Amino acid sequence: MATMAPKHELLLKLVSVFATLYLAMAGDPDILTDFIVPPNNPAPDGNLFTFTGFRSLVGAPEPPNFKVMKASMAEFPALNGQSVSYAVLIYPAGSVNPPHTHPRAAELLFVLDGSLEVGVVDTTNKLYNQTLQVGDIFVFPKGLVHFQYNSDPSKSAFALSAFGSASAGTVSLPGTVFNTTIPDEILAKSFKTDVPTIQKLKAGLAQ
Repeated sequence: MATMAPKHELLLKLVSVFATLYLAMAGDPDILTDFIVPPNNPAPDGNLFTFTGFRSLVGAPEPPNFKVMKASMAEFPALNGQSVSYAVLIYPAGSVNPPHTHPRAAELLFVLDGSLEVGVVDTTNKLYNQTLQVGDIFVFPKGLVHFQYNSDPSKSAFALSAFGSASAGTVSLPGTVFNTTIPDEILAKSFKTDVPTIQKLKAGLAQ
């Protein structure tokens, strides 16, 4: 076998170094201060570190459909640079949190009330599913497609999720595929169906 040319060897080393650096920076960036003060908060006090958005859930009526409330950097600016965020998830009877991914963080789901059918799909398309009860925790690895479903026809479920990013991001598969401007013809070919079927799916998601 011929030896690798020196310039190709150097190029390979450079690519390896840059790939390593990219992987090292794939999470939230480190900060060089204790915390980051938002521009509109020049004199921070304890209020900076307090989030009260979940108070609205106390005593509130059950929502008619699946509902998520987030405490991420967008809602809670003090999380900037802290690599952590929360979400409260409410599942009325028979509701589902559709298949989705979080591109910037793993998710740790903690069931507080009711039960949930959950599943995560790896990059070989293998499904790992489980039935969770109160007190159970399930981890959804970063970037993998997952879902939660309350199969109980009469009882709601309630869960709390923690993320390893201040802004984990959510990519909903049904929404990303059918509620964007991808042409119907491309979707029809991709799903091996016809345009009227694609348009029917879009109409159903828009309701």
